[in-house]
Amino acid sequence: MFYTVAKFLSTPAVHVLWRARIDGRQHVPAQGPAILASNHLSVLDSFFLPALLPRRVTFVAKNEYFTSGNPITKMIMQGNLAIDRDSATAAQDMLDAAAGVLKAGELFGIYPEGTRSPDGRLYKGKIGVAWLALTTGAPVLPVAMIGTEKVLPPGSSLPRLHRIAVRIGEPLAFTGDPGRARDRRQVTDEVMAAIQRLSGQEYVPTYAKRPNA
Repeated sequence: MFYTVAKFLSTPAVHVLWRARIDGRQHVPAQGPAILASNHLSVLDSFFLPALLPRRVTFVAKNEYFTSGNPITKMIMQGNLAIDRDSATAAQDMLDAAAGVLKAGELFGIYPEGTRSPDGRLYKGKIGVAWLALTTGAPVLPVAMIGTEKVLPPGSSLPRLHRIAVRIGEPLAFTGDPGRARDRRQVTDEVMAAIQRLSGQEYVPTYAKRPNA
Protein backbone atom coordinates (compact mmCIF):
# COMPACT_ATOMS: atom_id res chain seq x y z
CA MET A 1 0.00 0.00 0.00
CA PHE A 2 2.79 2.45 0.91
CA TYR A 3 4.57 1.72 -2.37
CA THR A 4 1.39 2.34 -4.38
CA VAL A 5 0.69 5.65 -2.65
CA ALA A 6 4.30 6.79 -2.90
CA LYS A 7 4.40 5.97 -6.62
CA PHE A 8 1.12 7.80 -7.23
CA LEU A 9 2.60 10.92 -5.64
CA SER A 10 6.17 10.62 -6.91
CA THR A 11 5.62 10.02 -10.62
CA PRO A 12 4.12 13.45 -11.44
CA ALA A 13 6.61 15.13 -9.09
CA VAL A 14 9.56 13.58 -10.93
CA HIS A 15 8.24 14.81 -14.27
CA VAL A 16 7.34 18.30 -13.07
CA LEU A 17 10.18 19.11 -10.68
CA TRP A 18 13.07 17.35 -12.43
CA ARG A 19 11.66 17.30 -15.99
CA ALA A 20 12.60 13.65 -16.22
CA ARG A 21 13.06 11.99 -19.58
CA ILE A 22 13.13 8.23 -20.05
CA ASP A 23 14.32 6.47 -23.19
CA GLY A 24 13.97 2.73 -23.79
CA ARG A 25 11.02 2.10 -21.51
CA GLN A 26 9.71 -0.32 -24.16
CA HIS A 27 12.56 -2.69 -23.28
CA VAL A 28 11.06 -3.37 -19.84
CA PRO A 29 8.85 -6.48 -20.08
CA ALA A 30 5.18 -6.08 -19.24
CA GLN A 31 5.43 -9.14 -17.03
CA GLY A 32 8.00 -11.63 -15.83
CA PRO A 33 11.42 -11.16 -14.21
CA ALA A 34 14.18 -8.83 -15.35
CA ILE A 35 17.33 -7.39 -13.79
CA LEU A 36 17.74 -3.62 -14.11
CA ALA A 37 21.51 -3.08 -13.87
CA SER A 38 22.26 0.60 -13.42
CA ASN A 39 25.09 3.00 -12.84
CA HIS A 40 24.80 4.69 -9.45
CA LEU A 41 25.24 8.43 -8.97
CA SER A 42 22.84 9.28 -6.14
CA VAL A 43 20.76 7.71 -3.38
CA LEU A 44 17.81 9.10 -5.35
CA ASP A 45 18.47 6.65 -8.19
CA SER A 46 16.36 4.12 -6.29
CA PHE A 47 13.54 6.69 -6.23
CA PHE A 48 13.68 8.03 -9.78
CA LEU A 49 13.84 4.77 -11.71
CA PRO A 50 10.78 3.10 -10.11
CA ALA A 51 8.84 6.35 -10.41
CA LEU A 52 9.33 6.32 -14.18
CA LEU A 53 8.33 2.70 -14.78
CA PRO A 54 4.83 1.18 -14.73
CA ARG A 55 6.00 -1.90 -12.80
CA ARG A 56 7.38 -2.12 -9.30
CA VAL A 57 11.17 -2.31 -8.99
CA THR A 58 12.77 -3.72 -5.85
CA PHE A 59 16.29 -2.74 -4.82
CA VAL A 60 18.57 -3.96 -2.07
CA ALA A 61 20.06 -1.05 -0.15
CA LYS A 62 22.42 -0.68 2.77
CA ASN A 63 20.74 -0.80 6.16
CA GLU A 64 21.93 2.72 7.05
CA TYR A 65 19.48 4.21 4.55
CA PHE A 66 16.59 2.76 6.55
CA THR A 67 17.92 3.85 9.94
CA SER A 68 19.42 7.24 9.09
CA GLY A 69 18.01 10.45 10.49
CA ASN A 70 17.23 11.73 7.00
CA PRO A 71 13.43 11.38 6.55
CA ILE A 72 13.70 11.77 2.76
CA THR A 73 16.12 8.87 2.50
CA LYS A 74 13.98 6.65 4.73
CA MET A 75 10.86 7.45 2.73
CA ILE A 76 12.60 6.66 -0.58
CA MET A 77 13.80 3.29 0.67
CA GLN A 78 10.44 2.00 1.88
CA GLY A 79 9.50 -1.14 -0.01
CA ASN A 80 13.10 -2.07 -0.77
CA LEU A 81 15.22 -4.73 0.95
CA ALA A 82 17.66 -3.70 3.68
CA ILE A 83 21.06 -5.40 3.92
CA ASP A 84 23.83 -5.06 6.48
CA ARG A 85 26.91 -4.54 4.30
CA ASP A 86 29.24 -5.23 7.24
CA SER A 87 27.80 -8.69 7.82
CA ALA A 88 30.02 -11.61 6.90
CA THR A 89 27.20 -13.02 4.77
CA ALA A 90 25.95 -9.69 3.36
CA ALA A 91 26.82 -10.42 -0.28
CA GLN A 92 25.15 -13.82 -0.36
CA ASP A 93 22.17 -12.58 1.65
CA MET A 94 21.65 -9.86 -0.96
CA LEU A 95 21.91 -12.30 -3.84
CA ASP A 96 19.53 -14.78 -2.23
CA ALA A 97 16.97 -12.02 -1.61
CA ALA A 98 17.33 -10.76 -5.18
CA ALA A 99 16.94 -14.27 -6.60
CA GLY A 100 13.72 -14.60 -4.63
CA VAL A 101 12.36 -11.39 -6.16
CA LEU A 102 13.21 -12.59 -9.67
CA LYS A 103 11.81 -16.08 -9.12
CA ALA A 104 8.55 -14.41 -8.10
CA GLY A 105 8.45 -12.86 -11.58
CA GLU A 106 9.27 -9.33 -10.47
CA LEU A 107 11.77 -6.64 -11.47
CA PHE A 108 14.94 -6.30 -9.45
CA GLY A 109 17.28 -3.31 -9.54
CA ILE A 110 20.99 -3.63 -8.86
CA TYR A 111 24.02 -1.36 -8.96
CA PRO A 112 26.90 -3.53 -10.17
CA GLU A 113 29.45 -0.98 -8.95
CA GLY A 114 28.32 -1.85 -5.42
CA THR A 115 28.23 1.76 -4.27
CA ARG A 116 27.67 5.28 -5.55
CA SER A 117 30.34 6.64 -7.86
CA PRO A 118 32.60 8.98 -5.86
CA ASP A 119 33.35 11.21 -8.85
CA GLY A 120 30.79 10.60 -11.57
CA ARG A 121 32.85 8.00 -13.43
CA LEU A 122 31.74 4.41 -14.03
CA TYR A 123 33.68 1.84 -12.02
CA LYS A 124 34.37 -1.86 -12.43
CA GLY A 125 31.32 -4.02 -11.73
CA LYS A 126 31.09 -6.68 -9.06
CA ILE A 127 30.03 -10.14 -10.14
CA GLY A 128 26.70 -10.31 -8.27
CA VAL A 129 24.76 -9.20 -11.34
CA ALA A 130 26.29 -12.07 -13.32
CA TRP A 131 25.50 -14.62 -10.62
CA LEU A 132 21.87 -13.47 -10.63
CA ALA A 133 21.55 -13.58 -14.42
CA LEU A 134 23.18 -17.01 -14.74
CA THR A 135 21.35 -18.50 -11.74
CA THR A 136 17.84 -17.27 -12.50
CA GLY A 137 17.97 -16.93 -16.29
CA ALA A 138 16.43 -13.46 -16.03
CA PRO A 139 17.41 -10.97 -18.77
CA VAL A 140 19.59 -8.00 -17.84
CA LEU A 141 18.50 -4.50 -18.85
CA PRO A 142 21.40 -2.01 -18.77
CA VAL A 143 20.33 1.34 -17.31
CA ALA A 144 22.00 4.76 -17.29
CA MET A 145 20.98 7.40 -14.74
CA ILE A 146 21.97 10.87 -15.90
CA GLY A 147 22.06 14.05 -13.83
CA THR A 148 20.84 12.50 -10.58
CA GLU A 149 24.06 13.38 -8.75
CA LYS A 150 23.14 17.06 -9.22
CA VAL A 151 19.81 16.61 -7.44
CA LEU A 152 21.11 15.26 -4.13
CA PRO A 153 24.91 15.53 -3.89
CA PRO A 154 26.67 13.58 -1.11
CA GLY A 155 26.21 15.35 2.21
CA SER A 156 23.07 17.20 1.11
CA SER A 157 19.78 16.66 2.91
CA LEU A 158 17.40 18.48 0.56
CA PRO A 159 16.95 17.69 -3.15
CA ARG A 160 17.78 20.36 -5.72
CA LEU A 161 16.12 21.09 -9.04
CA HIS A 162 18.08 19.70 -11.97
CA ARG A 163 16.95 17.94 -15.12
CA ILE A 164 17.48 14.17 -15.13
CA ALA A 165 17.28 11.40 -17.70
CA VAL A 166 17.09 7.61 -17.69
CA ARG A 167 18.18 5.42 -20.57
CA ILE A 168 17.31 1.73 -20.72
CA GLY A 169 19.05 -0.54 -23.18
CA GLU A 170 17.90 -3.69 -24.94
CA PRO A 171 17.71 -6.85 -22.80
CA LEU A 172 20.85 -8.96 -22.57
CA ALA A 173 20.60 -12.74 -22.22
CA PHE A 174 23.48 -14.79 -20.88
CA THR A 175 24.39 -18.44 -20.55
CA GLY A 176 27.15 -19.94 -18.46
CA ASP A 177 27.99 -21.46 -15.11
CA PRO A 178 27.25 -19.17 -12.12
CA GLY A 179 29.86 -21.10 -10.14
CA ARG A 180 32.61 -20.39 -12.66
CA ALA A 181 34.61 -17.22 -11.98
CA ARG A 182 35.49 -16.61 -15.63
CA ASP A 183 31.84 -16.78 -16.70
CA ARG A 184 30.79 -14.38 -13.95
CA ARG A 185 33.52 -11.91 -14.86
CA GLN A 186 32.74 -12.01 -18.55
CA VAL A 187 29.03 -11.40 -18.01
CA THR A 188 29.69 -8.56 -15.58
CA ASP A 189 32.10 -6.84 -17.95
CA GLU A 190 29.57 -7.08 -20.79
CA VAL A 191 26.90 -5.52 -18.59
CA MET A 192 29.20 -2.67 -17.57
CA ALA A 193 30.15 -2.03 -21.20
CA ALA A 194 26.45 -1.77 -22.09
CA ILE A 195 25.85 0.68 -19.22
CA GLN A 196 28.85 2.76 -20.32
CA ARG A 197 27.54 3.00 -23.87
CA LEU A 198 24.25 4.39 -22.54
CA SER A 199 25.71 6.75 -19.93
CA GLY A 200 28.79 8.01 -21.79
CA GLN A 201 30.73 7.96 -18.52
CA GLU A 202 34.47 7.49 -18.36
CA TYR A 203 35.18 3.90 -17.31
CA VAL A 204 37.55 3.08 -14.47
CA PRO A 205 38.77 -0.57 -14.38
CA THR A 206 38.98 -0.67 -10.57
CA TYR A 207 36.35 -1.01 -7.85
CA ALA A 208 34.89 2.20 -6.42
CA LYS A 209 35.46 3.11 -2.81
CA ARG A 210 32.43 3.66 -0.62
CA PRO A 211 31.46 7.35 -0.21
CA ASN A 212 31.54 8.71 3.32
CA ALA A 213 27.97 10.00 3.06
